[in-house]
Amino acid sequence: MIRAVESAPLVSAQVLAAYSYCEAVTGQQARNFAYGIRLLPAPKRRAMSALYAFSRRVDDIGDGDLTDDVKFDRLQDTRSLLDRIREDAVGEDDTDPVGVALAHAARHFPIPLDGLDELIDGVLMDVRGEAYETWDDLKVYCRCVAGAIGRLSLGVFGTEPGARGAERAPEYADTLGLALQLTNILRDVREDAEGGRVYLPADDLAKFGCSAGFGGPNPPEGSDFAGLVHFEVRRARALFAEGYQLLPMLDRRSGACVAAMAGIYRRLLDRIEREPEAVLRGRVSLPGREKAYVAVRGLSGLDARHVTRRTVRRRA
Repeated sequence: MIRAVESAPLVSAQVLAAYSYCEAVTGQQARNFAYGIRLLPAPKRRAMSALYAFSRRVDDIGDGDLTDDVKFDRLQDTRSLLDRIREDAVGEDDTDPVGVALAHAARHFPIPLDGLDELIDGVLMDVRGEAYETWDDLKVYCRCVAGAIGRLSLGVFGTEPGARGAERAPEYADTLGLALQLTNILRDVREDAEGGRVYLPADDLAKFGCSAGFGGPNPPEGSDFAGLVHFEVRRARALFAEGYQLLPMLDRRSGACVAAMAGIYRRLLDRIEREPEAVLRGRVSLPGREKAYVAVRGLSGLDARHVTRRTVRRRA
């Protein structure tokens, strides 16, 4: 069983200010993520915002316009900060608000900080311009940049006492991260192509005649782009189905947070499936009212109960 420890009720002004900074970053940069963590109690919400703010810093280094040498140096700086947090060497009066907030969160929750090392490793793969021949190759990258985030989040959520199969919770959290990342890759295929990045496996691109890439609003001539998208959608759905087995292991509000974030991405996947070429014309997104519906559904526990019933039927 993984048990999260709630933070102490009294938090210093310096730490609260650091958390406020991280929550502002989260609200500005990750609306889907911010929407989900609003369902959490304050200590967990703050800890999740600290995790996001650190992760955002790492991603921004990788996605920025700096030279590769400078990116490598900046990523090493973030790893050094992580080492200081691990050593409990970041005080409340430190000048880096992300470091202060994450250090406080790590003192109060069993967060597996090595997952942030994996995130840095994944962004280094981006900086080196690595390509992926097969799904197994891409999974390595996805586990670094998204599966690790799932496992880190589980350190904040914890599992319910006596939850059946809780020893597999990190595995399910990791798989749910993969599902979200593959959805991201499909949504951002045009944007990534414009930045010189191709994440979809070369084997899959070749199979559907899409090896020429996605440099414009139309699929490569003679390709089966819809076939490619539907193939990847089925893969993502299978990952969601496996990862959703995490939900019954979480408390109500943590489960609602996960169900809301995952539900938003599943609905994005539905839209992408209905109109594959839309991802070549711009970013596919959900309106606020639909996100609100997903959040209410998650808070009601409908998704968790559905997974529990399905699991019981499978075992019967």
